[in-house]
Amino acid sequence: MKNTEKMSFATKAIHAGQSPDSDAGAIMTPIYQTSTYVQASPGVHKGYEYGRTANPTRKALEANLAALENGKYGFAFSSGMAATSTIMGLLKQGDHVIVTNNVYGGTYRYFEQVMTKYGLQFTYVDTSEIQNVQSAIQANTKMVFVETPTNPMLKLTDLQELASVCKQNSALLAVDNTFLSPYFQRPLELGADIVVHSTTKYINGHSDVIGGIVVVDDEKLAERFGFLQNSVGAVPAPFDCWLVLRATKTLHLRMQQHNRNALGVVKFLVEHSEVGEVIYPGLTTHPQHELACKQQLDPFGHPGFGGMISFKMESFEQAKSVLEKVQVFSLAESLGGVESLIGHPASMTHASVPKSEREKFGLTDGLVRISVGVEFIDDLINDLKQAFS
Repeated sequence: MKNTEKMSFATKAIHAGQSPDSDAGAIMTPIYQTSTYVQASPGVHKGYEYGRTANPTRKALEANLAALENGKYGFAFSSGMAATSTIMGLLKQGDHVIVTNNVYGGTYRYFEQVMTKYGLQFTYVDTSEIQNVQSAIQANTKMVFVETPTNPMLKLTDLQELASVCKQNSALLAVDNTFLSPYFQRPLELGADIVVHSTTKYINGHSDVIGGIVVVDDEKLAERFGFLQNSVGAVPAPFDCWLVLRATKTLHLRMQQHNRNALGVVKFLVEHSEVGEVIYPGLTTHPQHELACKQQLDPFGHPGFGGMISFKMESFEQAKSVLEKVQVFSLAESLGGVESLIGHPASMTHASVPKSEREKFGLTDGLVRISVGVEFIDDLINDLKQAFS
């Protein structure tokens, strides 16, 4: 396998975890579509016994994504939620978890409607204010689980500062890095213990695969995740791994274009009379713009703000009118694909979060979320112009 440790992000994206096929010399990692492996003698094999436990295509993907996060160990899963649920497998009955209050709706649903029944306790706070985390820490707090930027309010958490608080209190710090991808943010470098992605989103970027990944640096954590991955068995199919592995080769190119297009769309929205607040960390008016410039950096140290934008309209009816008129943008859940998507979080991605809880952090019925794709920017702006007209 190629030594990519000192290579740049773009080169690692193309080469990390991969080497020419030993049988035919194929430059692309093959799809090892097999459930089991032949052994030379009982217990004597080539490192592979059963498809749930390990698969060469999956191994290549895991090594690739671990390298992009500058981590040592990667574990692929069948969905982002499967990855998140496996992280919860590190905990036991009676343990307490502090969570970003504006967490993805599916994560909130899983924590509140599933894991509480198994004796885990959750406290939701605005983690953009570190003192809120400090105030919520209890004797049984074992983990802090954050999204930064949050979905869909795009609030940021200072990961270096939070990592210090977690270490002082012997709590693991898990970071959902889905919104930025490792191209614009690498939480392990900032002190996090665990990084999780829905690879469905930017990492795959083509809206054709469901998947998840967990990346860690610590050997003991890696041993535990390896055990949980094999025991629970929520692993991706070899073909899905191959698709994501193919997609990471263009991750750096796609993220650059997502960022450029988002800046153009934001400029249009800010200047439009019917749009209220525009929420985007790349705006100097964003309350945490300086933190974004410090924390959200591409591999060359330049600030990056991603392709996610939220904006507020006066009412659901106004938002609905725009959502129904778009033609280039597609009204759909999910994000991070090459195509631009537009959605209504209150009725779509965050419908499982009670309205009273949503409104506490500003998720109103008039909020619209955009995932800006990589199309020609003029086409995107013209589509929004006609939708607003």
